[in-house]
Amino acid sequence: MAHSHSHTASHLPEDKNARRLLFAFCVTAGFMLVEVVGGILSGSLALLADAGHMLTDAAALLFALMAVQFSRRPPTIRHTFGWLRLTTLAAFVNAIALVVITLLIVWEAIQRFYTPRPVAGGMMMTIAVAGLLANVFAFWLLHRGNEEKNLNVRAAALHVMGDLLGSVGAIFAALIIIWTGWTPADPILSILVSILVLRSAWRLLKDSVNELLEGAPVSLDIAALRRHLSRDIPEVRNVHHVHVWMIGEKPVMTLHVQVIPPHDHDALLARIQHFLIHHYQIEHATIQMEYQPWQRAGLPPESGAIRPFAPSPLTGKRV
Repeated sequence: MAHSHSHTASHLPEDKNARRLLFAFCVTAGFMLVEVVGGILSGSLALLADAGHMLTDAAALLFALMAVQFSRRPPTIRHTFGWLRLTTLAAFVNAIALVVITLLIVWEAIQRFYTPRPVAGGMMMTIAVAGLLANVFAFWLLHRGNEEKNLNVRAAALHVMGDLLGSVGAIFAALIIIWTGWTPADPILSILVSILVLRSAWRLLKDSVNELLEGAPVSLDIAALRRHLSRDIPEVRNVHHVHVWMIGEKPVMTLHVQVIPPHDHDALLARIQHFLIHHYQIEHATIQMEYQPWQRAGLPPESGAIRPFAPSPLTGKRV
């Protein structure tokens, strides 16, 4: 039985990606506060709902920025995987807060259908247009980072792109109120935007809970990985005790592989490591190779050597 560990060095994000994330976060978070104040002063729930949507974007940008910073901190004796899990914990808290805030906005919107309140359409229009420009600027900042294929930056850019819809909707609602005086357009839009926020918050909550519970990545089919590994590397006869979880955005794996005893142990291990990196982007893997003792010694089966596999260190049973 052999045990090997693989951990390739990860490429640290470049400073310019961190700067883009920081600038975009400042723009988004700053204008979110403007929309909150404007929504209160104008009486517009749509602006408050859009501010909630911008909060999801600001949170996504903040988590991406935290991931950049924490990825540069080396692991410690106590925190052997580093600090990337903090971003997951922050995402979990943020998702719960978003759900609560959004439900309160929806409840207030329903109340306004029964007791309409005046909405300052002109102020609402001004703030909505300014919000649209802020989102366009933030998206432009982040979209430039796509050239480096940085996943944090690209994901944040998609969040900001989604918020553009909320700003456009607020502009249309303001136009309806200005031209017709029909104030129900405001709570209707606030509910529509709240649905978008709830959708993002639910996805964030589900993903963060899955990671905190050390669930396997949703995109990874473990059964397919086992079949693929056995098919691509002939020496591998069986793959079992597979465990995969996420640390930040990085997958971590442990697995046992039953193999035909290789002439070159290190070469076979390198092939398995390359397979995991190339096909599944798993750079941190602990691989335990198992084979029969009589095969390792190079003895024929008739020699009387022990045939069963060595006892498992976890169960004590022969495998």
